[in-house]
Amino acid sequence: MADSEAPRFRQRASAPAAALLASAFVVATCGLVYELLASTLASYLLGDSVTQFSTVIGAYLFAMGIGSWCSRYVDREPLRLFVRIELLIALIGGCSAAALFILFPVIDHFRVVLYALVLAIGFFVGLEIPLLMRILRGFEFREVVSSVLTFDYVGALAASLLFPLVLMPHLGMIRTGFMFGILNAAVALALLFVMPRGAALKLEKVAAILVLLMLAAGFVASERLQRWAETASYQEPIIYAESSPYQRIVLTRHADDLRLYINGNLQFSSRDEYRYHESLVHPALGRVAAPRDILIFGGGDGLAAREVFRHSGIRSVTLVDLDPAMTRLFARTPMLATLNRGALSDRRLKVINADAFLWARRARGRYDAIIVDFPDPVDYSVGKLYTDAFYREMGRLLAPGGVAVVQSTSPLVAPQAYWTVASTLEAAGLGTRAYHVYVPSFGEWGFILAAHGPVPVAATVPSGRFLTPEIEPRLFDFPPDMARRPAPVNRLDNQILVREVADAWARYET
Repeated sequence: MADSEAPRFRQRASAPAAALLASAFVVATCGLVYELLASTLASYLLGDSVTQFSTVIGAYLFAMGIGSWCSRYVDREPLRLFVRIELLIALIGGCSAAALFILFPVIDHFRVVLYALVLAIGFFVGLEIPLLMRILRGFEFREVVSSVLTFDYVGALAASLLFPLVLMPHLGMIRTGFMFGILNAAVALALLFVMPRGAALKLEKVAAILVLLMLAAGFVASERLQRWAETASYQEPIIYAESSPYQRIVLTRHADDLRLYINGNLQFSSRDEYRYHESLVHPALGRVAAPRDILIFGGGDGLAAREVFRHSGIRSVTLVDLDPAMTRLFARTPMLATLNRGALSDRRLKVINADAFLWARRARGRYDAIIVDFPDPVDYSVGKLYTDAFYREMGRLLAPGGVAVVQSTSPLVAPQAYWTVASTLEAAGLGTRAYHVYVPSFGEWGFILAAHGPVPVAATVPSGRFLTPEIEPRLFDFPPDMARRPAPVNRLDNQILVREVADAWARYET
């Protein structure tokens, strides 16, 4: 090509090159979003977030490497192949979250499907950038190779910021998947109109339009698909569902049984929650001479606070729960406020929506009793709230003569995990006393009292629907299959409790 013709060629090439650079940004963003979706969804459904993120990301990157290696065998029509790959990624990636949610309750080998999708998406994503490079070689656009990589990395950054801050809180996983599938398909369709010889790919244009329509229909029906999948999973009528920035909240109701699920895990059944909450609160407060100022970690449903207010002389209750969606729901919904007897609207109660671990490190003051009502530590974000580091902060907030109580999973299903909580409290310098109760919805469930020094033996507890002064002492008797055994300390740098809980419940459910 003569020098006088080069500027004119670059001018003609500028529009296609700009389209390809924009494509690099979009496909990188979409690829990372699919990866984050699969990792988050695996954590949501299978627990143990570190394991799920590590294995999903590792499998995804491995598949990308295979895809990049296979790109060497593409020797003609890279534009046609790139468009077809974009449409495949749009379909597989866009539908992946919905498919996984729907399949989880109905197939036995869920992990096989999960990793098959991850490997397929990763393989096709690995083909994208090499094919872009080949398409761009026809344009004598020297800086475009580095520009493609730059836009690819910037797209990855955009995805990593958008996913936790915007997409998960406002769209949810299923809708996010469909939206980014639409973006992938839109890239393919746009290139067919912008690129030279794109007009010849009529079949690909029709396919792109069909894929866009399918994904748009999925986006519109996302909430219905989510409800359908959850109904199949819970096998109970769903009366409320919400995805907050922190968790998926689902309420079901069958006859007089109202149930709360968080991230698919049962939190309470209205038929027997009183057994759990009476046993959680009263053994601790009943061992304090005059409980006035109470701290509750977790308990955003207000049911523990309801039991606290049954004690006379309560001056203040501070409730620290991460999710404002939870506390708002149980404060403002008449049916739920009736269940907790309006505890979250009591003028003596102060709700603080914050990470309990960070809040405890900054908090000042002392509390006569501390009630720790976190979910089981099925992932490391919750597991940190069961470490000796957290319990030391809890001990600092516990007044002299005060008593704390920690819900501590099932001593029958997960005895090693249960006694690890006791060992961890003791490693934080607290005296402990363990007890358990039978809750039909959960089975045998365990709690551990903690205090500065020995935990008082005698308690003054009010008579309730389940707990009475006569029954309370029996809760501290353990049969041999739940008796104390050597257990390690759960620390921030090992989080051994998360693995113990996951392994125990996996054995129990198989």
